[in-house]
Amino acid sequence: MKTIITIGRTFGSGGREIGEKLAEKFGIKCYDKELLSRAAKESGLCEEVLQNHDERPTSSFLYNLVMDTYSFGYNNLSYVDMPVSHKVFIAQFDTIKNIASDGPCVIVGRCADYALQDFDNVLNIFIYSKPEECIKRVMQRFPDIKSPEAARQMILKKDKQRKSYYDYYSSKKWGHTDTYDLSVDSSVLGIEGTVKFISQFVEDYENIERSDEK
Repeated sequence: MKTIITIGRTFGSGGREIGEKLAEKFGIKCYDKELLSRAAKESGLCEEVLQNHDERPTSSFLYNLVMDTYSFGYNNLSYVDMPVSHKVFIAQFDTIKNIASDGPCVIVGRCADYALQDFDNVLNIFIYSKPEECIKRVMQRFPDIKSPEAARQMILKKDKQRKSYYDYYSSKKWGHTDTYDLSVDSSVLGIEGTVKFISQFVEDYENIERSDEK
């Protein structure tokens, strides 16, 4: 197993659970919230700060600043003056690259596909689901969400945040099929069936890669 799997996902689609099951199947690590803990240790930022800014959009007015800073290198002064949201982005971006350099793994969300665009051994997957399935899963996961309408509003808010975050920091578009190697509706085969389907996709990809190396 050499492949790094990144997973983008709509809220309530089961993307995190699918990522965990894929990692378990292939005997590799899955990074979701765990990525924040590592980013905190490697960057020196407080983990609570990382959590509060996790996959949340920032001001478009400041977008060019952070990208220019990241692209051309940053010194201590510019980093100190940088908005917290940008420090969080850079910390996650660097940590994602470090994690990928350690070997095959599954990374959920956080523009991982964009961060690893220069890596050769990456498969980028997007998980979505039918609205009624997302609503059902959100109500099961969050006991305080008492009605389908409340779940729907939560889904709309979370997906808007994820899209805004991804579209700010990436050169591609969140959820667009041409952004990913594979997009899957998890409601068609269910969680286990989707894991099996993606596993076969990964295995076939690895077989092609091995053939090309011969």
